[in-house]
Amino acid sequence: MAATQVLQSEWTKIRSVRSTVWTLSLALVVTLALGALISIVSKASFDDMSTRDQVTFDPTYVSFAGMGLGQLAMIVFGVLVVSTEYSTGMIRTSLAAVPQRATFLFSKIAVASALAFAVGMVTSFGAFFLGQALLGDHRAQIGDPGVLRAVFGGGLYMGLIAMFSMGVAAMLRSPMLSLGILMPFFFLISNILGNVDATRKVGQYLPDQAGSKVMQVISPPDDTAPYGPWGGLGVMALWVAAALIGGCLVLRRRDA
Repeated sequence: MAATQVLQSEWTKIRSVRSTVWTLSLALVVTLALGALISIVSKASFDDMSTRDQVTFDPTYVSFAGMGLGQLAMIVFGVLVVSTEYSTGMIRTSLAAVPQRATFLFSKIAVASALAFAVGMVTSFGAFFLGQALLGDHRAQIGDPGVLRAVFGGGLYMGLIAMFSMGVAAMLRSPMLSLGILMPFFFLISNILGNVDATRKVGQYLPDQAGSKVMQVISPPDDTAPYGPWGGLGVMALWVAAALIGGCLVLRRRDA
């Protein structure tokens, strides 16, 4: 089967599975809603903040407060895109139609990633403009130094989260196992390692903590990361590459 036919086939699969469409929609809605809520609260409480907090207030990053829950939906999307065929047994039919396993996997990831990045960009720009409108006098402008980079980086971050999840799901081949590892990793282990002094130097190299730095315009006072915004995104990209390579190796060496 030609590469273009494989891509078209994967696009049809994604569109036909309602759960994948719903998870992307949820990522958009949750991120905008929570970001808007935190922006309203931040505006109302700004005058009560300490001088230090006012000086380091990052209105751009505040509007991305919903990214944490939004990435949850992106994780679910990435896992479902890859692992659903394993759970239903359709993987055997797919590999019979496309015996070149690397072509099959990366065609699936290419189509799903393009969709994830598109939704990620809409989500990031939407969260920014909505959040800034609600912040009033404390808002940032898209043309301010570092702001466009942060907003664009937010879209990249969302897409990379989905890609990382696809790679992990390709290695584990089970939606329950994949989600059972990814959810605690991002929402428990990463936070613990990043907030405990003894493990902070390790935590700052985890994909979500490194990647999220690209969304910051003003670094927090306790930031000790040895990389900048794009460097952090680069660290995240290395995690994604490792996960995808691992998924490809597992697919090529194991039976369906």
